[in-house]
Parts: sequence; structure tokens; C-alpha cells
Amino acid sequence: MSNKVTITDVARKAGVSLSTVSNLLNGRSKRMRPSTEQRILEAIEELGYTPNQAARQLKTGQSAIIGLIVPSVANPFYGIFARHVESVALKLGYQVLLGNSDRDPAREIKYAEELWGYGVRGLIFGSSLFNVSHFDNLISRGLHVVAFERPTQEADGTRVDSVGIDNHLAARLATKHLLSLGHKRIGFLSGPIQTVSRLDRLSGYQSALRDAGIQSDPDLIWDVSPSENSYGDADAVDLGRQGTQELLSRLDPPTAIFAINDMFAFGAYAGAKDMGLQIPSDLSIVGVDDITLTEIVRPSLTTVRQPIEKIATMAVNRLVARLEGKFDEQQDHQILPPQLIVRSSTTRPK
Repeated sequence: MSNKVTITDVARKAGVSLSTVSNLLNGRSKRMRPSTEQRILEAIEELGYTPNQAARQLKTGQSAIIGLIVPSVANPFYGIFARHVESVALKLGYQVLLGNSDRDPAREIKYAEELWGYGVRGLIFGSSLFNVSHFDNLISRGLHVVAFERPTQEADGTRVDSVGIDNHLAARLATKHLLSLGHKRIGFLSGPIQTVSRLDRLSGYQSALRDAGIQSDPDLIWDVSPSENSYGDADAVDLGRQGTQELLSRLDPPTAIFAINDMFAFGAYAGAKDMGLQIPSDLSIVGVDDITLTEIVRPSLTTVRQPIEKIATMAVNRLVARLEGKFDEQQDHQILPPQLIVRSSTTRPK
């Protein structure tokens, strides 16, 4: 006798009819009461019910799978994001297929086309490239796309939604914190500034300096060409180390560094220590993301927090709403506020 959980078990547990559960599983829940939908989802999770995906695909033409494309899980931020995406998606009856693209449009479209062939009609991606026209053909055929770490751009197709923090504000918060401590020579440490999010962070850094009456110094901005080291996602620590050593070797070196993300910040730690400097007494450092390691390193890293779990939840919910016909607006961009987390890696300059 099989112990497999059935749709009948879910209906009984939730106290609803079989047809009500079926309507939810097949995207026909527009008129369903939120409380009823919540009871069904809770019953599905508690019982561990898995819909017959093959039957669903034959019936609807799409599989209950979401594609997720990230630059590289070598950066723990993207690994944590992927875990949250999967957790939320599973609760809604969807599985997740993950790909690492290194922000390469050719690789991204190859992933997307292969997923399309398997019936996948929803994609979350986080490369933050200036141009996402490589998805236009699939979008016109019905692919739904949600970007994170990248606000919607004017040239985007009408069905590119987005969710993420205000990157300009994130950089302003970091830079203003360093300015408030008395730093005037603040370095900017980044991989290639060839993405929307990185350009926004550079803009926020420069804006904070201007407000303080300080002119941005090109000698304090360090990045690399994308042709030399891709976008630096897989080797951010090594690049951060290299960049910090170069910045600190200049005639008038910085007393503080704002790193584009936490992994570059950890590289800055290594670069400073290689040169015999102490953090924060000789060099203050701020990152972005607030991954778990920021509290473990010594000194603990001052950073700007991205609410990763909330971003993942909003991205999945928006995509599933598109897939199930519950959201009809042309575009939707949801911006979340970043939060400065002050720890031990920043202090007043000597």
C-alpha cells in the first residue's frame, strides 16, 4: 500500500473541496479568499505534498520550475539568495534550477533557452547588466523575468520586473559613515564598473563626497577591465587584495575603503594586513551585503545590509504571480531600503 500524499489528503487537511485545491495548484485562485489559499499552502507544506508535475506540464504547457541565474555562487551572497529562493518556491509548489553565468549574456540566454525547452516559463536573474535584450525573444514568447540587484531600465521589455535595494543609497550610507568619522581620503574598491548596481554604488559614493565638499579623486577609484578578470565575482577576494595594495601604494593613499561588496572587503583586509597595517586603526573598511562571514572575521566588518531573504521572497512571489496570471501590470519595480550595520572595522583616522 502506498503512503504517497494525495490531493485528497491536502483537501481534507485544509478543510476544502478537491476542486478548490486543484484550482490553486493550476493557477486559478484569483477569486479565492487569502485565508483559504493560506490553509491549502500550509496543508501542502505540512503533509509534504508534491503535485504530479508531468501531468501539470501536459495540461498547462509549463512546468512548475523556476530558473535562477546568478553571477557566481563563489560569492556567498548568491548562494544564500538561492537558498531563500528555493525555500519560498517550494512552499508555492515550484522547484528551482540554478545556473552560474559569470554575467555572460551568451551563457545566460543558453540557460534560458534550455529551460524554455523544458517548459520553464519563469526566470529570476541577478547579473545586473546594462542591457538584457538577449532575453527579448523569449519574453515575447511568454517568458516572465524578474531581476534582482538591477532596477528596471528604460530600454527593458515590458515584462522585466525587478526587486532589490537602493544601491545609490547603500553607497551613500557607507561613505557618509566614513565621512562622519573624519575620513577624507576614501577609496572605492570594485570589480568592473560595468553593471547597473555597481554604477549606482559608484554614483552614491561620489554623491556623498560632493555633499561633504570633497571632489572625487580618480586615483582613489580602483576597478578592473571585464576582459581581464570577467566581472570579478568568482575571484573577488583576490581582486580586493590586489586593489587595496595598489591603492595603499599611491602617494596619497586612502585612510578608508568602501568595497563594492563584502567579498571585496575581505580582500581589502588581506591586502592591508599584507602591508603590515591594522584594521581599523590604520585603515577603515566598509562592505555591502552583510553575509554571515561579516560577523565572524576579526575585526567584524561594518557593512550595508541587503535584506536577502525579503528580496528572495518578493522575487519569487512576483514571478509566481506572473506565471499564475495574478499580476497584470506591465512592469513592477520594488525597492527596499538598505541598512548600515556598524561593527568594528571602522574608526576615526589617525
